[in-house]
Amino acid sequence: MTTVETPAYVPGHGLLKGRTAVITAAAGAGIGGATARRFLEEGARVLISDAHGRRLKEYEAELAGEFGARAVDAAVCDVTDETQVRALFDTTVRRHGRLDVVVNNAGLGGTSDLVDMTDEQWSRVLDVTLNGTFRCTRAALRILREQGAGGVVVNNASVVGWRAQAGQAHYAAAKAGVMALTRCAAIEAARYGVRVNAVSPSLAMHPHLVKVTTPELLGELTAREAFGRYAEPWEVANVIVFLASGYSSYMTGEVVAVSSQHA
Repeated sequence: MTTVETPAYVPGHGLLKGRTAVITAAAGAGIGGATARRFLEEGARVLISDAHGRRLKEYEAELAGEFGARAVDAAVCDVTDETQVRALFDTTVRRHGRLDVVVNNAGLGGTSDLVDMTDEQWSRVLDVTLNGTFRCTRAALRILREQGAGGVVVNNASVVGWRAQAGQAHYAAAKAGVMALTRCAAIEAARYGVRVNAVSPSLAMHPHLVKVTTPELLGELTAREAFGRYAEPWEVANVIVFLASGYSSYMTGEVVAVSSQHA
């Protein structure tokens, strides 16, 4: 298969100028970190969060050095803890006066055949990936409803929520749940002008994926991609920017595949 080269990085165009955004699981690596950078490039004020405090502070310092300390700040948050989730959104409103966009990126994977999977493995993946998205969406919608000025929630799903993959029953169930949660939340939130959509990436490379996936499986997954390569995290972040911006003003309840998979 011929490999198509990664395209040039797309510069910012001010699509999110003046908006305040919260992004979970954004401690530098992967889609969350790439989304934070893209949002800043598009003019947003960004509060990044993650359960890993050291990495979060390091990435906050890196972004502040590039975009200015007033453009970015951080708050530690474990999305499995309702108290921490409430504190995250309360902190955002207290520091910035409002909330406009939420990107629910927190998720947990792993590989285990269903017959060998423990209750703990199943529950942990669903609690981070699905329940965490629920907790953050609920907290965001409560604030956005009170503000009465619209807003956007973008959830991170996965093509695995549509397509079967061995060893991924817990992750697939969680991501399929994120898709269903997105659609239901969108119907409810439409009455107060809030849009809720999701992205569904296939294979976006980041260090954590390398740690939890064998080289053989990565090679197999890459071979399924029409471009013969994995996506760069910023390519997924570009679609998240689109869904957060006015360019998608008539879209809600949609799950947008960010994928070149053909099987």
